[in-house]
Amino acid sequence: MCCFTTFFFVLISRVAIVIWWLANPLSHNLPFKTWVLPGVPVIPAWLWTLLGGIFLPWTTLAYLLLYPGGIMGYKWIVLGIAFLIDLGSHGGTFYHRRQIRI
Repeated sequence: MCCFTTFFFVLISRVAIVIWWLANPLSHNLPFKTWVLPGVPVIPAWLWTLLGGIFLPWTTLAYLLLYPGGIMGYKWIVLGIAFLIDLGSHGGTFYHRRQIRI
């Protein structure tokens, strides 16, 4: 049961990003279109969404939900919690992988 729950939480965020992206691609292009790193060629908005969906899915999903109207006030807290959930999933995976004995 625990494996099913973990699999559900890992998969649901990525599936939600893909379905939302297919249903309304402009909602993904607009938030990431203004991201320009100094000294780096412009990275396309679809690539930011793809990388976010692979490495930080809950943070990407929260950012896309909170972006309309700007990210101010309590929205930073929600974004921080989503980031902590992503870090917890990566850290938990490393911790349990370390416990496997060969």
